[in-house]
Amino acid sequence: MYFWGFTVDHSILLLSILLVIGVLTAKFSTRLGVPSLVLFIIVGMVVSHYIYFDNALLTQGFGILALIIILFDGGVQTKWKDVKRVVRPSVSLATFGVLITTVLTGVLAKYILGVTWLEGFLFGAIVGSTDAAAVFSVLGTQNIRQKLNSTLEAESGSNDPMAIFLTVSIIELIQHPDSPILSLILNFFWQMGIGLLLGLVLGKASVWIINRINLDSSGLYPVLTLSLAALTYGISTFVEASGLLAVYVMAVVVGNADLTYRHTIVRFNEGFAWMMQILMFILLGLLVFPNQLLDIIWQGILLSLLLMFVARPLGVFLSMMFTKYSSKEKLFISWAGLKGAVPIVLATYPMMAGLENSTLIFNVVFFVVLTSALLQGATIAPLAKFLNLSQGEKETVPHSLELVSMGKTKNEMIELKLVEHADISGKSLEELHLPEDILVTAVIRDDKLLTPRGNTQIFAGDTLYILISKKKRDKVKAFFQKNTSDGDEREGKTS
Repeated sequence: MYFWGFTVDHSILLLSILLVIGVLTAKFSTRLGVPSLVLFIIVGMVVSHYIYFDNALLTQGFGILALIIILFDGGVQTKWKDVKRVVRPSVSLATFGVLITTVLTGVLAKYILGVTWLEGFLFGAIVGSTDAAAVFSVLGTQNIRQKLNSTLEAESGSNDPMAIFLTVSIIELIQHPDSPILSLILNFFWQMGIGLLLGLVLGKASVWIINRINLDSSGLYPVLTLSLAALTYGISTFVEASGLLAVYVMAVVVGNADLTYRHTIVRFNEGFAWMMQILMFILLGLLVFPNQLLDIIWQGILLSLLLMFVARPLGVFLSMMFTKYSSKEKLFISWAGLKGAVPIVLATYPMMAGLENSTLIFNVVFFVVLTSALLQGATIAPLAKFLNLSQGEKETVPHSLELVSMGKTKNEMIELKLVEHADISGKSLEELHLPEDILVTAVIRDDKLLTPRGNTQIFAGDTLYILISKKKRDKVKAFFQKNTSDGDEREGKTS
């Protein structure tokens, strides 16, 4: 890898320009009806005319780091109450769906590309999974039915380990044809099982650490959280388990816990994930030589269409045969199987292994990703409306509250929504007889911000922002969320 006469200062200038272009590109991608990741890749391809870049190892390393951050951001914002209803179909898609898609695509690639059977299956494994970065990015701007949205997000967050396992295993078989199949199968269960277990355990441990530690600034909490996510990946890969699966599970655990400085953590992670996504796709675009794509254009188009219209739909319908999803819902899930950074990062594995047709595989994979994002990503919203699976315009949160750093104080601000039939519903704040160290600072009702006073009444559905002592978090939440259905008498005060 070399840069044409670029000094460190020039590199910083170039990096800042690319980030600005990436942000502006994301701003206008919705208006253009094109997913932002496509435009990021195009920016990288344009820049590749002026900068020669062919470092597959750097791309692979940065891509994995970016995926850790993107998966963590997606997992933190995943609501378990929505996901737990679609765990079985999501897991089926992430395992059997990926396997079926891999086999079908591998057979097609063997004859279209003229490669060996194992190389064909290797190509199928690389493009067999959906991409979390692409799915989170595109679905984040749409208001699809919650069941479908949760299914796609859970699938994309959990099918990367399957694709990685298949890719690495097939490369192992190509390099060492005598490798025992049984050991590969046992390795699969080890990776998935231990990855899931570590994700759960380290997720619980992360929540405990975040809520118990007192840092000098609230800005350090997002840094600590991402460090714990990276640590989860590192520990998992050290014991040869699936690091990406562990990170996603850990993120779901953290995101659904009662977390201190939640707003600070979520907002920081969201911005950082966007930055990594921009840089990752631009870097992947840099790794491609556009003139080489012209040599495989018809193979790329044919494989892309067969993957979108044959292999992915068959993988979805067969793996979801015994689920309670309608044909329209399965059709939409098939079409929403976006390809993105993961296939391109996986396409660097054959290059690192020095396989004979690694460059051909990489270029075709890149072509498939580009066409998938252009065609599928741009038509998800119209298809959802056509199939009556859309819920109208995406709702946006009409209010927000930025919390200031409280240093080493033991206080924090929590956001709490009053449950239906709450005991205190209809009561005024002065009737609650709250201790002096518990202060209701804001009430959100019907998208309006109310300044709380003693005679302010609170009702079910209100969102309250409450300043409390950290050690009283659980007690205060229990008090505000209690309802008469549990049969207990409440005194209307906490101590």
